[in-house]
Amino acid sequence: MLTSVAPRVESLASSGIQSIPKEYIRPQEELTSIGNVFEDEKKKEGPQVPTIDLKEIDSEDKEVRERCRQELNKAAMEWGVMHLVNHGISDELMDRVRKAGQKFFELSVEEKEKYANDQASGKIQGYGSKLANNASGQLEWEDYFFHLVYPEEKRDLSIWPKTPSDYTEVTSEYARQLRALASKILSALSLCLGLEEGRLEKEVGGLEELLLQMKINYYPKCPQPELALGVEAHTDVSALTFILHNMVPGLQLFYEGKWITAKCVPNSIIMHIGDTIEILSNGKYKSILHRGLVNKEKVRISWAVFCEPPKEKIILKPLPETVSETEPPLYPPRTFAQHIQHKLFRKNQDALSK
Repeated sequence: MLTSVAPRVESLASSGIQSIPKEYIRPQEELTSIGNVFEDEKKKEGPQVPTIDLKEIDSEDKEVRERCRQELNKAAMEWGVMHLVNHGISDELMDRVRKAGQKFFELSVEEKEKYANDQASGKIQGYGSKLANNASGQLEWEDYFFHLVYPEEKRDLSIWPKTPSDYTEVTSEYARQLRALASKILSALSLCLGLEEGRLEKEVGGLEELLLQMKINYYPKCPQPELALGVEAHTDVSALTFILHNMVPGLQLFYEGKWITAKCVPNSIIMHIGDTIEILSNGKYKSILHRGLVNKEKVRISWAVFCEPPKEKIILKPLPETVSETEPPLYPPRTFAQHIQHKLFRKNQDALSK
């Protein structure tokens, strides 16, 4: 039986349509909050996503080091998202990662289809677009390329882009350096929670089991950006998520009851605390609700790397040290796979009740 496949969003966008298909139009209650992303980004007033300078995170000076950790701790508690600067990954490497991903997406759709995933058969790595698998049947204005990038022995290089020729080399080096950055962040957060330095790292799978999954999100220009979303509102299930982008705004965070547009900070990496760390910290660190807007003028590309614990091997629950009589556990014990299923179930229930 042939199943109908929604066209790639890139093909739709370049077909010259003036209005978007109804599957991409957001529900009425969402539309009121979707504005012009370029105007939103220019706003000076109101809360701003914090920028955290990591230069002193390993300083020899105990006080200087502690101050840096406490700033990271505050941002993780209050926002759960931040721009990291002086993170130790060179501008040159980040530029090469961006160029490689951009070159892949500049290939024709026919060429990219050779890397297509097949979600129905469980083959999730590769080139894809969102299928209307949720109860509301809604689609998002994006195509993507998804693949596991670390640990190296768990990669399937056969599905990685062959064009450009340096794609594998550049992406692998970036993944190695991000993995080291993840360890550094997890150490600092462990200490701030009063745990041993290596504790959070161990709880999310350690060097052998923590998976780094890269998703390159490609958001084509949209003829009616006020009606669509590139990515609908969600929290990340990961432990941590690291994001590079091509300096086109789009990320919005739901903070204190309002959607806040993240500024584009040069040479920064955006970092989210995911559900996994929120659960382990018993809610002390926040996994913030966020979404992606689209626009008429510029293609937006982002490179998200999700650091995820193994699906079945670890039971996620608040660590004993984060729980007390006055702060009982806020989350029941679940494997990572069960957590994902639970979120999906809740989302479908919500959609059906509307």
